[in-house]
Amino acid sequence: MTLIEPFERAWHHRELIRAVVRRELTSRFRESLLGWVWAIFAPLAMLLAYTTIFSIAAPAVAKGVSIVDYAAASFCGLILFNVFAELMARAPTLLHEHAQFIKKSIFPSETIAWTSTIRAMVYGSISFGTLLAVRLITVHSIPWTALLTPIVVIPFALLMLGTSWFLMALGAFTRDVSHLMVSIVPLLMFGTPVFFSIEQLPANFQPWVRLNLVGDFIGMLRDLVIYARLPDPLLYAACCIASYAVFLFGYRFFNEYKTVIVDVI
Repeated sequence: MTLIEPFERAWHHRELIRAVVRRELTSRFRESLLGWVWAIFAPLAMLLAYTTIFSIAAPAVAKGVSIVDYAAASFCGLILFNVFAELMARAPTLLHEHAQFIKKSIFPSETIAWTSTIRAMVYGSISFGTLLAVRLITVHSIPWTALLTPIVVIPFALLMLGTSWFLMALGAFTRDVSHLMVSIVPLLMFGTPVFFSIEQLPANFQPWVRLNLVGDFIGMLRDLVIYARLPDPLLYAACCIASYAVFLFGYRFFNEYKTVIVDVI
């Protein structure tokens, strides 16, 4: 396997991936009256709720930070964590959901991870757009560093892809993986700097929390969008290398057992 093989195969099946993503996106709100308005309303309502709640609890949670910035930073963290949580909870069951296609046709099963990740990232981007719009209304500006958001999102997406492939393969063999992820993903929120920053933790805890790549990406996204800071170059390089390693490992692990998976799902 070469370092770019996953991208080559995805490009080869790009039309299929595009069609499946389009179908999943259109089917979510197909029978609702307001349709895609809900995709904007939900994150907007959540952001307004956070701002209101944190305004009440300001002395306890937002020391030295404005309420508007604290609410925006928390929502920023929740955007990435929700993408992570959705994929981790759904990945173990993806092959079972698409079993009829995999068994009855020559279906490139590895593309399922691509379509699921793209779908989750699209919904995340809607929430992100809502965040930017609210920032324009509340603070009347968005830092130029927000233009660099893709440099954080792309390696994060690779991390999600690799983890999805790994969990897809494991979930094909036992449903226990699905139950395990549903149980532990909510708990991971408490170990991920969604509502706090790593710098707020005691110094002896910070290195351990930094092992959580999702938390590192949250911190870098906040720096770009909320605090107008560039990510630490060493941290960014380490996250990119680790994410790409997970991406390649997940792809290789999935392909190692792909032929067996058809018989067990």
